[in-house]
Amino acid sequence: MDSLLENEYRLKDLMPLIREQLAAGRQVRFKPRGTSMLPMLRQGIDSVVLSPLPEQLKKYDLPLYQRSSGQFVLHRIVEVGDSYTCLGDNQFEKEPGIRHDQMIAVVTAFTRGDKRHSVNEPGYWLYCRVWYHSRHIRHFWRRGVGWLGRHLK
Repeated sequence: MDSLLENEYRLKDLMPLIREQLAAGRQVRFKPRGTSMLPMLRQGIDSVVLSPLPEQLKKYDLPLYQRSSGQFVLHRIVEVGDSYTCLGDNQFEKEPGIRHDQMIAVVTAFTRGDKRHSVNEPGYWLYCRVWYHSRHIRHFWRRGVGWLGRHLK
């Protein structure tokens, strides 16, 4: 690993360095911010390893991409067609229309706590599929628990 990018730096400010490292064929490790990839990635605890993009990304790949607004996002690909549709593990609204030229890198490994994992592990493969396909049940459950909390006070 060539660099560990800590949370005190803004990803926007580090993007030229990240792109330079990726263009040289190197990997970059950093700790993502936010809660959109819970429960897999916990802010301030877990880190990801970014690798240069392959020619074509596939369903369940976890790319770092830049939205038209300039925001950098790390979400899972859930549909592939003329463009990509992405979704955070802790989200329920898909984001369609992500172009390949918006993609910056792809996660090839991650560290959860003290344990390093490859995206090629069978457990990760299973997690991606079960978590994605259970999203409707999880959404229903979250809304139901929220409703109960508001009405049982």
